[in-house]
Formats: sequence, C-alpha cells, structure tokens
Amino acid sequence: MVHHVTLIPGDGIGPEVVHAAQLVAEATGVPLEWEVVEAGEAAIRASGTPLPLAVLESVRKTGVALKGPITTPIGSGFRSVNVALRTELDLYASVRPARAIAGEGTRYPETDLIVVREATEGLYSGVEHWVDKEHSAAETVNVITRKASDRIVKFAFELARREHRKKVTGVHKANIMKTTGALFQTAFREMAAQYPDIASDERLIDNMCMQLVKKPSEYDVIVTTNLMGDILSDLCAGLAGGLGVAPGALFGEKTALFEPVHGSAPKYAGKDQADPVAEILSLELMLRHLGEKEAADRVWRAVWEVISEKRVVTYDLALPGYTQRPVSPSSCSAMAKEIARKVPLVDVTSPLPRPSARGTSGGSDSLLETG
Repeated sequence: MVHHVTLIPGDGIGPEVVHAAQLVAEATGVPLEWEVVEAGEAAIRASGTPLPLAVLESVRKTGVALKGPITTPIGSGFRSVNVALRTELDLYASVRPARAIAGEGTRYPETDLIVVREATEGLYSGVEHWVDKEHSAAETVNVITRKASDRIVKFAFELARREHRKKVTGVHKANIMKTTGALFQTAFREMAAQYPDIASDERLIDNMCMQLVKKPSEYDVIVTTNLMGDILSDLCAGLAGGLGVAPGALFGEKTALFEPVHGSAPKYAGKDQADPVAEILSLELMLRHLGEKEAADRVWRAVWEVISEKRVVTYDLALPGYTQRPVSPSSCSAMAKEIARKVPLVDVTSPLPRPSARGTSGGSDSLLETG
C-alpha cells in the first residue's frame, strides 16, 4: 500500500533534516508518495503568504504530514505558521516523547516519558492587545475552555492505557490562576476518575519543573496546557539528550502532523551541520501512525546504534559530555546516510533498546491509533 504524505520542508535547517529523513524513509522500503508544499519564508517568497491555502488543502487530503522546522519571527513579522497550522487543522494534541537515546553522557539515561500538550488555545490563542496608546503596556488573554481541556486530558489517558503507562500527571497553576487553572484542574480530576486502572496525580508547573530535574523516572505521561507544555517538552528533551534528538507529533480528529521539537536554526542553514535525529525520529513516529511498525522499529534501532557507536554523529552528539573518547563530528548528510545504511541491516527480532522496561517496543505504538 502506498502512503500519500504531505511534505513541508520548512525554513533554515528544515530542508536539510527533511532530506535526511527522506533518505531514511527510502531505506525502510515503505512506499511513500510525497506531496511537497512550501510554508514559511520560502512560501512568502513564492506566493506572498507564509501559509498558503495549498498547504492546508494538502494535509486535509493526505491526512498525514511530515514537516521541517519553520521560522517564527520574534516580536514582529508574520504570525507563527506552526500555531496557524494547529489552529486551522485543529491539531489539538501535541505529543512529545522524551526517550533517552543520546548514548553515553546523557544526564538521565532512563528518561522515558511523554508530554501531552493542548495545542490550540491557552496563551497561544493570539488574543492580545496594547493597553494604552503609548504602547507601554500589553495584555494577553489566556483562553481555556472546558471542551478543549476535556479532550486533551482524555487523549492523555487513552494514550497511557494503550501505551501500558502507569500514571498520568496533570500540570497547572490553579493556586494562582484560579479560573483558567482551576478549569483545567477540574477537567483533569473528573476525567481521571473515569480511568481507575491508571494512577493520576497533579503538580503545579513550577514544582513540576523541579521534580523533573530531580527524578524524571517517577513520571510517565504529563498532560498540560499550551504554554506550559511547550516549556516542559523542551525541559524533557534536555533530560533525554537535547533538542537534536526530540521528535514530536500533532494529532487532530482526522489529521496528524509529525515534526521535530527544535526550531529552524537559520544560522546553520546550508552548512550541513544540523543533527537530523529529531526529524528522523519524527518519521519513526509517523511510520507507527501509518501502521508500519517493523519499519519504525528499524529506524529506531538504526538511530540507536549509530548514536551508540559514536563514529558518524553530528557535532552536538560528539561533544565531550556525550562521549568518553574524542570524536570528530560528521555532517548532517553523513549521519543520515549512516542511519539509512543500517536500517535494512539491524536485527529487530531481539528486544529493542529502551531507556527503561516500560512499554513493549522501541517506540510509541499507541500513536498508531491516535489520529
């Protein structure tokens, strides 16, 4: 069966890491037909808008997309294309696994958790304005709805059940944000009561950050609102080895989009230095979603082996903190080719390498069913 997939190369290092993922995808032998569309800075140059209608139409048609990072201007310029994609396609569930894979030197080698982030509202709703004519004060509205809170919490518990996870932690700031925070807290508590087979607890966002740094192994699935989830998922990426190895997925009722957690890193664009792993592992998650479990297992194993060997890795994985021996950094394309070379050769009959004993495979099989 041929899988039709929308491909969005993105900005900065995006085209390089997306090409790396395509090399690995080809090595799996899975028949993928790419429908390439442009968004971000390249789209502005071509059509005058960062998010052409053709992008949305393509994703709606194929139902699945692999995306590279897209630049979001800081303080001015066009609105975030990433946020617009989530809003227009109602990609409400941002799933960001943090699985230790960076090998020796990883600060928390047993990290294996998932951050589930509501992705369509909260402080990312874009409801903000200047308070005065002098533009000396500004206000942002934190939009939290019961409908969105219910469905993201339900998504987290359903994912935990399929993934054989033992606990879901709801994160909020209801002690200070007594309306929006309390609404999310209430939704979490009432939904948790419907899943007696899964343990649940709550953490305030500031305490959650401290707890993760002290003992991340005590957490399994974390569900929270938009901005808090954005911050926590980067923190968890750091626990697992860095943004260079952090994949992500976005799910709606009818569509799914897969992308790395990291940004477009424009200063590295065209230098062939970027770590391709986050994009390649986003491909892995996409393959699981498409039902191509064996191919996804091969990708995970190949990435694991290449990083473990530390012979052909990009600069971030060759730093002294990640290896006990001198390693000359390789290019993005060289690492991608090495991973692709290993894909058909790896042994997937033995248990896949995992940072801990949880789960049944080297990746998130539950993501197959979350679209």
